[in-house]
Amino acid sequence: MTAFDLQAIVDTARAAADAASAASLSFFRSGIRVETKPDRTPVTEADRAAEAAIFAVIRARFPEHALLGEETGEHAGSSVARWIVDPLDGTRGFTRGGSFWGPLIAFELRGRIVAGAMAMPALGETYWAGKGLGAYRSVRGEPATRLQVSGIADFADATLSLGEPRCLLAPPFGERITALALSAAQTRCYGDLAGCALLLRGQAEVWIEAGVKIWDLAPLSILVEEAGGRFTDFEGNETVASGHCIASNGKLHEHVLSALR
Repeated sequence: MTAFDLQAIVDTARAAADAASAASLSFFRSGIRVETKPDRTPVTEADRAAEAAIFAVIRARFPEHALLGEETGEHAGSSVARWIVDPLDGTRGFTRGGSFWGPLIAFELRGRIVAGAMAMPALGETYWAGKGLGAYRSVRGEPATRLQVSGIADFADATLSLGEPRCLLAPPFGERITALALSAAQTRCYGDLAGCALLLRGQAEVWIEAGVKIWDLAPLSILVEEAGGRFTDFEGNETVASGHCIASNGKLHEHVLSALR
């Protein structure tokens, strides 16, 4: 196995997502104690256990790679290969017994995300993708199906999926986001990784998120692109570092970019 055998990287991301799912499910709906971090976001023992489980899988296979985890920060390693991890995206929902939460795991090679995985453990869903290898979804261990975004090309017929409303509906984009929501056929606000999952499954045409961190977006970019969609920030740049994104089926991307400018 070479350090950059992409299929091996994808398999590792998927295995790490499965390990995180098992770790977090052991705490789910158990009355777990919620702590508050300095940035006012919640954290639980499940977040920490899931991150440890992810790191254990990665280190067993690629001990030389660098790591960035939401809970433990930067871990030194290779200057060209880095894993970016959110062990439990949607902690607030997790602590309240919801279903739309799970791990996000991305592999960055020379500054570009080329593989990633995510899961929604309460729903039994796992998603994974690699550059040029396609994007896939498995439900409760059943055979995988290849993901493909929808072909809807008229925004009036589209479903718009929104992330955190406190960020999206505040200045400077609030009025423009509201206009988009009112002009779409319907708007959904599942939040966190579940909002993007609608796009990946072809059940929404656009997903917009803002006010988040690199680990909240990193694997979603490659999942969207390998499902046939497009992923940029609000300025049209192909990056996961800005804290905001537009993900679409590609056919409606320019419409949304124009609306936000």
